[in-house]
Amino acid sequence: QVQLVESGGGSVQAGGSLRLSCASSGYIYSNYCMAWFRQAPGKEREGVATLYSGGEDTYYAEDVKGRFTVSQDNAKNTLYLQMNSLKPEDTAMYYCAAGRSSSGGACYRRWVGVYFESWGQGTQVTVSS
Repeated sequence: QVQLVESGGGSVQAGGSLRLSCASSGYIYSNYCMAWFRQAPGKEREGVATLYSGGEDTYYAEDVKGRFTVSQDNAKNTLYLQMNSLKPEDTAMYYCAAGRSSSGGACYRRWVGVYFESWGQGTQVTVSS
């Protein structure tokens, strides 16, 4: 299992932007499923975006489509989440996750099922109105 460390969270006003980073201790390119989740107080953890095999496939939650972009720097073993046009309802602790997958479809099922072997400690995002 890889170790994951998130960074880049903070406090912004509505309409602002943040870029989250997730640094991995090891290789996360080919046949790896990487994902971002978030959890607001009193709510269940929900999937935000997922990326398979370095960018071969990506999926987004409906409420972040067009605003968030997931990407990966394979040379740096780092996953990113660019968040634009932030809304107060985006306020949450954001986590990255990693696990091996044989296909983009399998990666999607992992994301929907919230089933990953490696998790980061989270980074807080707070959006004020």
